[in-house]
Amino acid sequence: MKPPPHDSTIFAIERPHRDLLTYYLLSCLVFPPLFPFLALPAYFRYHTMRYRFTDEGVSMRWGVLFRREIIINYARIQDIHLRSNVVERWLGLARVLVQTASGNAEAEMTIEGLKEFEAVRDFLYHKMRGVKDPHPAPSTPTGAVPAGDHELALTLREIAAELRALRAEVASTRATTEDNRHV
Repeated sequence: MKPPPHDSTIFAIERPHRDLLTYYLLSCLVFPPLFPFLALPAYFRYHTMRYRFTDEGVSMRWGVLFRREIIINYARIQDIHLRSNVVERWLGLARVLVQTASGNAEAEMTIEGLKEFEAVRDFLYHKMRGVKDPHPAPSTPTGAVPAGDHELALTLREIAAELRALRAEVASTRATTEDNRHV
């Protein structure tokens, strides 16, 4: 897994990329007679959409007549998906679907119109897992046991020895059974 992106890069994201408006307008062209009726809400959705990433969570808001705002704490995030169709891939966009344990089958929040969608996904993943330090602790030399883990290491060695003994016993039993069949 890649190291998490710098928080300042993600915190700086406030608006979707302008290619999202292009995507919205291309989507509205699927039904040419309805284009004016579909394009107007899409235009306002794009121009009012705002994101806010903080240390506690992420929020998304949009709307002119009916304002909508979704706020999700990182601790509530259960799953993160990336989704993009052919046109979105062509424009270099993807949607980040954030799911919580709300019992709803669909995503609680869909962050759309981002070019840096993988960085946002990784950021959210690290925040939801509670990773504070992006730099892992220095690894111990092979065979060395970190302080405080001696009891666990001893237990694991005992389990490994017991499994080896069971494996040897099963192999000898199997060999004895096969020898008795051939006689």
